[in-house]
Amino acid sequence: MVKSVVLAWGSLVWDPRELKTAVKFAPDGPLLPIEFCRISADGRLTLAIDETFGAICNTYSAPSAYDNLDAAIENLRLREGMGNARAVGFVEPASGRQSDVATERHPEAVATISAWAASKGYDAAIWSALASNFEAFDKGGEPFSVSAALQYLETLEKDDSAKFAAALAYIRNAPPEVETPVRERVAKRWP
Repeated sequence: MVKSVVLAWGSLVWDPRELKTAVKFAPDGPLLPIEFCRISADGRLTLAIDETFGAICNTYSAPSAYDNLDAAIENLRLREGMGNARAVGFVEPASGRQSDVATERHPEAVATISAWAASKGYDAAIWSALASNFEAFDKGGEPFSVSAALQYLETLEKDDSAKFAAALAYIRNAPPEVETPVRERVAKRWP
């Protein structure tokens, strides 16, 4: 039996859907570098751990309803709509086992999460370890920056009002603890 915790900073908090947790998310997770640097399939700017551009933010946590790590990972994978579980980050502090993909994408955050999970008495922690995809040709098409994110949103505003509305809604629905440069600029530009 494994006592695992799910970490969140975006839509998992306000829209968990089929994600099964023992209790609701609380703003008591580790401090992590978070930014709106990922473009989802439906065009929203979404939050990801980003050790280059992320602002240090309080995150949320909730114990998983599953007492098996693989089942908890699969549940998060399904909720996030991932094709496979490689992008689900995980750490097991006692054994030192951790996700290769998460370690490659954000090694400092993995160390922070592992220390936090151990200090809270969890056997494991899991999270969405998706990387920024902003510079992909079919996404933002250039390296991520706050100004590039605003230009992306301005293009959506002109070209696709429904995607623009969904993008703004996601940013506005993010937990209040997730204060990032993109969120600050969006609030000024589109009050």
